[in-house]
Amino acid sequence: MNTISDNAPPWQVLGFVDDYPTEPNVESVHRLGVAFLGPTRWLAAQPASTHVVLGVGHPRLRRETDQAIARYGLPAATVVHPAAEIGPDCVHQQGLFAAGGARVTTNVLLGRHVHLNQNCTVGHDSVLGDYVSVNPLAAVSGYCRLEDGVLVGTTAAILPKLTVGRDATVGAGACVTRDVAPGVVVTGVPARPTDRSAADARPVVMAAHSRQDEVDHPA
Repeated sequence: MNTISDNAPPWQVLGFVDDYPTEPNVESVHRLGVAFLGPTRWLAAQPASTHVVLGVGHPRLRRETDQAIARYGLPAATVVHPAAEIGPDCVHQQGLFAAGGARVTTNVLLGRHVHLNQNCTVGHDSVLGDYVSVNPLAAVSGYCRLEDGVLVGTTAAILPKLTVGRDATVGAGACVTRDVAPGVVVTGVPARPTDRSAADARPVVMAAHSRQDEVDHPA
C-alpha cells in the first residue's frame, strides 16, 4: 500500500476508452478537450508507464472492469483532487479516486479502486475495502469497516465502530446504527434491510469483459 504524497505531480490525461460509447458521451468528452481513444483494447499497445483510472461508479461494475482490463498489465493511477483532504497516516492501494471536497481524517486504510465522491467524509481509524464507493455528502464515522464492494449512498451516515459487509448497499439518506450483513440493501432512519437484494439494486449494463468488447468503435 502507499501513502498519499502532497508532492505528487499532476497527471497528463491521454483520453477516454469505452467499449460501448454513445454519441452524447463522446461529444461531452470532446467538449472537455479530451480525446475519445476507442475501446479498451486500445490499452494493449500502451507502454507500462501508462496508468488507468476507472470512471465507473458502481462497485460491482468497477471490480468487473478492473478484472477485465488486468490482461493489459497497466497500473492504476491515484487521483486526488486539489480540494480533497487526505490526513496523515492514511494508506491506500492502487486506483484511489478522491473528488473535490472529500475528506479523510487519519489512520485510514483505503483498498483498491476506492471512490470518494464530492464532499464525503471518512473518519479516523476506518478501513475501506476494495472497490468501495462513498457517494457525495455521505459520512463514514471513525472505527468503521466497509468491506469490499460496499456502496454508501448520497447523504447517508454510518455511525462509529460499525461494519458494513461485502457488496452491501447503504441507501441515500440512510443512517446506519448497527452492523450490515453482506449483500444486504439498507434504507431509512434508522437503516433497515429492504425487500430487495443487492442483486436487485445492480444497474443493468453490458459487462465490460463480454465478447462484444472486441467490436471496433470509431474514435
